[in-house]
Amino acid sequence: MASRSPRRIAFVSCNETPWGGSEELWARAALALVGKGITVRVAKPRIDPSAPAIKALREAGVKLVDLARIWPLPDRIRDLAAWFARPALIGWQLLRLTLFLWRFRPGLIVLSQGGSWDGFYMHFVLKRFSIPYALICQKASDHYWPPDHLRPTVCDFIEGASHVFFVSEHNRRLLEQQVGAALASASVVRNPYLVDREAPLPWPGETGTTRLACVGRLFPMEKGQDILLRVLADPKWRERDVEVSFFGAGPCRDGLQGMAGHLGCDKAHFRGHVADVREIWASHHALVLPSRAEGLPLVLVEAMMAGRVAIVSTAGGSAEVVEDGRTAFLMQGFDEAGLDAAMERAWTVRDRWRGIGEAAAAAIRDSVPPDPAAELAATLRSLADTQAVSRTGAR
Repeated sequence: MASRSPRRIAFVSCNETPWGGSEELWARAALALVGKGITVRVAKPRIDPSAPAIKALREAGVKLVDLARIWPLPDRIRDLAAWFARPALIGWQLLRLTLFLWRFRPGLIVLSQGGSWDGFYMHFVLKRFSIPYALICQKASDHYWPPDHLRPTVCDFIEGASHVFFVSEHNRRLLEQQVGAALASASVVRNPYLVDREAPLPWPGETGTTRLACVGRLFPMEKGQDILLRVLADPKWRERDVEVSFFGAGPCRDGLQGMAGHLGCDKAHFRGHVADVREIWASHHALVLPSRAEGLPLVLVEAMMAGRVAIVSTAGGSAEVVEDGRTAFLMQGFDEAGLDAAMERAWTVRDRWRGIGEAAAAAIRDSVPPDPAAELAATLRSLADTQAVSRTGAR
């Protein structure tokens, strides 16, 4: 068993989908650390070997452990069993995580969460090793609170972190309220984006039809696509020359398509996942995203970078990077009335959209650093060194 070293950092993700946009930050930070000579290893449930970030990590020599892998069970049987034996699957992941940390003995653990406290069950393993850990909190919602029977564990988990990284100030404030304490060591980082920072994309050609894009995981509980479909079903929007393309995959694709058919939303089109988001903004004029829960939507940052108009809810940190009416249009509330009002305000000034997109492109470049992952990597390296010095001084 190796001794602990600040030159070894373990990245752990509790995201149980094969890959998600929330994972780009830790993956790119890991690659940046490898480039600085740090030994990095990764543990995550349901690793997708075809994901570009996973390929890049492997090509860089990073060893990866699939926490959910149960050899020799096929993945489909494992996923089916997970519906009926959830506690057993979590127990298996914790055992795999224990062995991973015991063999690697990192100087710092970085735990990336899809939400703000959903990785709390891994705290049992983290406490056993007494290894300093940092948390990355991606998404938060006023609707998701730790229930009282879990609250002591969640509070211990959050307050025991050496540092907590949030992607928006909103999420930081909300978690502090939920645990009932100010976090002594916390900061806001931004997610990496997949569009060119140098200049906005050319404005889409005008054909008479206004083309909106709703980009995100097809999961209405959080992304609110159902709200948008109800608005599109209103006779007012049916009569207008506007189309909405839904981009993304997710567990509710068939349900949303069925809802669109039931409501008669013939101007709603489901386009599936698109690997290069620039393809979306090359042909669409605006983003519409009525989310119920967010961190800071990566798709909002990318749409603004591309010079496109955004019609979004105030979930997460969206309101922190836009100015309502000048660089985007914000919903009030999380219902059809709020979305319809925001879309109506945008529709009445659509002759100014190109200029609004240009203002959005300039504003977002002032709010988001050129390489967020590199900045996170530098902070993690400094944190690992500081923790190593603290341990040495305590001996």
